[in-house]
Amino acid sequence: MALTEQLSTVTKKVNTEKRESSMPNDFLVATFSDAETLMRAVQAVRAEGFRIYDTYAPYPIHEMDRAMDIRRSRLPWVTLLAGILGLTFAIGFQFYAAVLDWPLNVGGKPDNSTLAFIPISFEIPVLLGGLTTVAALFFRTRLYPGKREHLMAERVTNDTFALALRRRDGFDMRRAREVLERAGADQLSLKVSEI
Repeated sequence: MALTEQLSTVTKKVNTEKRESSMPNDFLVATFSDAETLMRAVQAVRAEGFRIYDTYAPYPIHEMDRAMDIRRSRLPWVTLLAGILGLTFAIGFQFYAAVLDWPLNVGGKPDNSTLAFIPISFEIPVLLGGLTTVAALFFRTRLYPGKREHLMAERVTNDTFALALRRRDGFDMRRAREVLERAGADQLSLKVSEI
């Protein structure tokens, strides 16, 4: 009987976790009228120990990455690895085609002349690196055809700045509202979004 009860408890826990993971995300969204107020709000929210989901602005704010303590992207490493793979493939294929499979004596030059390999050895890594970078970017950001848009604030692409905090376990809504109001938020709203 005890084993059946344990199994029932585990099953309930797994089902609850599945339901919670499939539920939409709740966000507390604060809007601001200018970039300076948004920057002050980011610093105040971080000082209080809240984790910022994201900030939204009509134009790039270059100091925002440092203020939010965002790590550097690993996307350049993907580009570098794809470029090295492309260079290896280009040189290997040209060597195979020109030296091993179909050697031709062209003007008395050696079959493995590196000067003849330069154009393809440049173009293939650039092409493969670029395409792989775009594919990795779309994969990492979950941008795929048919994905529905979700705007955190209505005028965020026009003249409004926004800061979103994801509500998780232990999230103190009252304290978060106080911090954002003190930082100069124009409007606070609760947004439910399926990301």
